[in-house]
Amino acid sequence: MSENNALSETLESVSPTSKENTKSENLTALLVEAIVSGEIASGSKISEPELARRYECSRGPLREAIMRLEGLGLIERIPHVGARVITLTPEKLVELYAVREALEGMAARLAARNIKQDELQGIEDLLTKHSRHIDEVEGASYFHQYGDFDFHYRVIMASRNQKLINLLCGELYHLLRMYRYQSPKTQSRPNHALEEHKFILHAIRNRDEELAELAMRRHIAGSRKAIEQQILKD
Repeated sequence: MSENNALSETLESVSPTSKENTKSENLTALLVEAIVSGEIASGSKISEPELARRYECSRGPLREAIMRLEGLGLIERIPHVGARVITLTPEKLVELYAVREALEGMAARLAARNIKQDELQGIEDLLTKHSRHIDEVEGASYFHQYGDFDFHYRVIMASRNQKLINLLCGELYHLLRMYRYQSPKTQSRPNHALEEHKFILHAIRNRDEELAELAMRRHIAGSRKAIEQQILKD
């Protein structure tokens, strides 16, 4: 079943009063994945008529979806040019990772304080699956799946801080997915990253707030430094 047919079936089951909102929400989800995967290329101009034809939708829900994408940082409006898909330059990525380093360090500290036992078990199970996945694909697609971000997502959710959750699981989340998905040549060292994830989880499990924050910050700083080195090479 195509994405458009699936979307149509979903909309048919919605009451008339909520149909417009549901259309916009579904369109937002479809457009997010298209941008993150590169199906809609970085830097490309957003054409409402073209998107309306592609997704077989009216302009109202589409415009609302585009506004949501602007809020997520995936689309930017340029004076005298119009709306375009964001282009993630190395300089922008350094800024993004610096913010992520600070905020996710805080999230890990709070997770060590607030995480529940079932959440700990869930993350342990997740990392076991990640280990098997890396072996199966020889690390080739580890960072291009949701796996890496699922670990971070679960730690963030365990922080119980809604402001952090909104910041890290909203705009930053999709921008980082976009970067990972569209940067296959990045030296990601999946096994090394997995071991760092395990160490972070160890600190959280032991309720060591200081170590959890430090380990998370070091983990993300490693990626930031790799990007900075790439800038110097260029």
